[in-house]
Amino acid sequence: MTEVESLLAENGLPYRDVRAKPDRFFVARADGLDDEGSRVGIGGLETDGAVGLLRSVVVTEPNRGRGYGTALCDALEDRARTNGVETLYLLTTTATAFFRRRGYESVAREDAPASVRRTTEFAELCPESATCMRNEIR
Repeated sequence: MTEVESLLAENGLPYRDVRAKPDRFFVARADGLDDEGSRVGIGGLETDGAVGLLRSVVVTEPNRGRGYGTALCDALEDRARTNGVETLYLLTTTATAFFRRRGYESVAREDAPASVRRTTEFAELCPESATCMRNEIR
């Protein structure tokens, strides 16, 4: 199992498609995204034009509550913006409050664009009970 797959699996997050999409996952280290330094978290980003899917965001247990989750989401949202994304969607079973504080709002799954609904995470890996959320990041 890769570093990304292991951390996702340890935290009950979808990891089965990581090897098929390795360029969509980023390792957050104490010194920045994918730089040298100690690993503090992981996040994924899938984009399709002006929409994207923020996925599998997790911070290692000893580093929680220290701002790394916020910094990781900031970096992923900045990357999405740079790539022309205006609206990000996500699915979560545990972090609704965290993402609500970041400006995400709950929406019906069927209201997500078809390109987002077709992702493996959306169509196969996340349970139907997951909360779907959206944020305009322009």
